[in-house]
Amino acid sequence: MLGDSISAAYRIDTESGWVSLLQRKLETEGSDWRVVNASVSGDTTLDGLTRIDALLDEISPQIMILELGANDGLRGYPVESIRENLIDLIDRAQSDGAFVILAGMQLPPNYGHRYVGPFKEMYEELAKTKNTGLIPFLMDGVAAVDELMQDDGLHPKAEGQPGLLANAWPVVQKHINEISETVD
Repeated sequence: MLGDSISAAYRIDTESGWVSLLQRKLETEGSDWRVVNASVSGDTTLDGLTRIDALLDEISPQIMILELGANDGLRGYPVESIRENLIDLIDRAQSDGAFVILAGMQLPPNYGHRYVGPFKEMYEELAKTKNTGLIPFLMDGVAAVDELMQDDGLHPKAEGQPGLLANAWPVVQKHINEISETVD
């Protein structure tokens, strides 16, 4: 898992975060897959690029969930720059033999439709052109629910984490099953 504060369980117990919940879900399913969370709060796609090679060398993942880009968007970085960084991250992971699952993110509407639309579409387009899995919007059903979000309006509370897992699980499960079948 290479992500930012959403996956690093910002301001909540890491055991309550969706990535830890994913590990527990795998265990309850009888799977021996291991989740390594290399997410860092505040990371941008450029930060991910500075860390990915060492992480790939250390971990050699079969699947890499890539949840980066939201901080780039919140800072107003050009969508094309974010796209190029995500392509580089995907290419490096795929070159190392990892199947990539993109965790799509969306920006608040106050960023304007000329920025918000292309930002959202970028994840869908990259999933198609780079042959990755796609969680369309990791925070779907959570981001707009005040009771599930922290006071900053950007980060889910512990109560929102199961919703993130519910959004990710079908995609993760599908690709784990596909990879497991090719190994058998």
